[in-house]
Amino acid sequence: MNAEFNEIYLSAVIGRSVINSKGEELGTLRDLIMVPGEVFPEVSHIVIKSRKGLKSLPWHEVALFTHVVISAVGATPPGLTAYDTKESEILVKRDLLDKQIVDVDGAKVVRVNDIKLGNLNSKLCIFSVDIGFRGLLRRLGYERLGERIAGTLGKQIPHTEISWEYVQPLETNSSRLALNIARDQMREIHPADLADIIENIPIQSIRTVLESMDAETTGETIYELEADMRNLVISQLDDEQVTDILEEMEPDEAADVLSDLPEQKAQELLEMMDQEDAEDIQELLEHEEDSAGGLMTPEYFRLTPEITVGRALEMVRESADEVETIYYGYVVDGEERLEGVVSLKELLLNPPETHITDVMEENIKSVRIDAEPEDMLETLAKYDLIAVPVLDEDDRMAGIVTVDDVLAHYLPRMLKNRRR
Repeated sequence: MNAEFNEIYLSAVIGRSVINSKGEELGTLRDLIMVPGEVFPEVSHIVIKSRKGLKSLPWHEVALFTHVVISAVGATPPGLTAYDTKESEILVKRDLLDKQIVDVDGAKVVRVNDIKLGNLNSKLCIFSVDIGFRGLLRRLGYERLGERIAGTLGKQIPHTEISWEYVQPLETNSSRLALNIARDQMREIHPADLADIIENIPIQSIRTVLESMDAETTGETIYELEADMRNLVISQLDDEQVTDILEEMEPDEAADVLSDLPEQKAQELLEMMDQEDAEDIQELLEHEEDSAGGLMTPEYFRLTPEITVGRALEMVRESADEVETIYYGYVVDGEERLEGVVSLKELLLNPPETHITDVMEENIKSVRIDAEPEDMLETLAKYDLIAVPVLDEDDRMAGIVTVDDVLAHYLPRMLKNRRR
C-alpha cells in the first residue's frame, strides 16, 4: 500500500506519532533515511523512537504520512526492525537540518531552517529547503502568529526556499544527494564567488566543495583567496591534487601561490609537476615578487614576421585556450627579440592576405624585467594598454604583464575579487 501525503515540511512531522493499522502507537518519528533518487533524494526508511529504542521501517510499509499522524501497514509491520545509527547513512534531520549548504543559484552559503518533502512517483522526496525566517518560525510553532503580527505592520514574511536542484550540501555524506545540475552549476560560479563561499564554510567542508569542481576552476578559486586561507586550503588536499591544480593555472598565478608556501613545500610540489610547467614557474619565482619578472606571465600570443593576417587569425583560434590574454599579438624573431605588436582589432580589420609586418606597430612600449609596479602602471595608463611586454637583460621577450596583475598589487581584497 502506498503512503498518502502531499507536500509537507520536516518540522511538521518530526516528533509525530507513528501507529500501526490498529491505532496502536509504535513510537514517534525521529528521522528519515535518505538515498539518491532518479530526480530528487528519496526516503528509503523512517526512523522511529520507541520505548524499546530506535526502530527503522521501510518506506513501502508506510500507509499514511501527515503532520497529524503517521501510520504503518498492518498490526505488526514485517520490516520494523531495531536500528543502530550509522555515520555512513544520510539522515535528513541529522545531516541537513541546521547545516550549511551552498545555494548554487545565488552563489552563497546559507543555513537550512526547514525542509519541504513531497510525493514523486509514490516516493517521499526532498523538494526544497527553507533558508528564511519563516522556516525558523515554523519550527518554533509561531508561523501563523508571525504572519498576523507582520500583517498588522503591513508586511509579509517572505517564502525563502531553494529547490533541491540548486543545493550543494557541504557534509561529506549528504553531498552524495546533490543532483548533477547542482554540481554542474558549481562549475559555473565565478571563482571570486567560490572563494567567498570557501571563506565562509567550516574547514572540514572545503574538500567537499573543491571535489565538486574541475582542476582549472579550483586553481582560479584558490588564487582568489588571501594567502593564509589559500595555504590552509592547500593543506586540505593531497600533493598530487595540488600539482594537478597548479598545472592548470596560469604560470604567474601558480608562482604567486607557491611563493606563499614554505620553501621546502613549494620545491616538493615543483618536483612533482610536469617539467615544462615547473620550469616556467621556477623562472618566475626567481624574480622579485613585485617586479615585472614576478608579475608577468611567460605565455603570450607569439607571431613570426613572415606570416599573413589570415594565418595570424588562425593562430588566434589555435592558441586561445593556452594564452591568458590575446588582445595583442607580439611579433618576435628567431632569437625572441620583439619586432612589433599588432592588436586583435587590426587583425580583424585587415584583409587575410595582408603581411603581418604591414599592420604591426613598431614603436613598441615595453618595461624591463626588473621594473617596479609604479613603472608598469605608468606605462599601461599613459599608453592606454591592456598588457605590456617585458624584456629581459638581453632585450629578449620574457613575457607580458597585464593591467589586472598590476592593479592587484594596489587594490584591496574587495576590489581584487571583482576584477576580470
